[in-house]
Amino acid sequence: MPSTIRLHRVIAAKPEKVYRAFLEADAVASWLPPYGYLCTVHGLDPKVGGGHRMSFRNFTTGESHSFGGTYLELVPGERLVYTDAFEDPNLPGEMRVTVTLKAVSVGTEVTIEQEGVPDVIPPEACYLGWQDSLEKLAKLVVPEINQ
Repeated sequence: MPSTIRLHRVIAAKPEKVYRAFLEADAVASWLPPYGYLCTVHGLDPKVGGGHRMSFRNFTTGESHSFGGTYLELVPGERLVYTDAFEDPNLPGEMRVTVTLKAVSVGTEVTIEQEGVPDVIPPEACYLGWQDSLEKLAKLVVPEINQ
């Protein structure tokens, strides 16, 4: 039975900036892949009904996997809902990712729910990967460089 992964993090940046990091190709490529992986964004059309497609490449082995999906809901600074599906037939099914952003006194409370993770992916591997990604996201959005 496919897994559901739930994550929670507070990031010391405004919701609008965190939201933008999910929708700009260069930003996504910099923070989404876990440590040890590189990301190529092949396409990203951030509008409801628009799609995204990217590949993660394992820097150690050189192996890569591609995936993509569709944006279902986009509420600037508050919420994103999109699908993801791997192109590898050994990783079947479609995942649904819901990202909720809430302004809090110190920045943004980020809640992520990833539903439908294929059975062959251990949930703990998902949590480990997302922890890396969220750490990289914070390193991208927290600095205020106004020059």
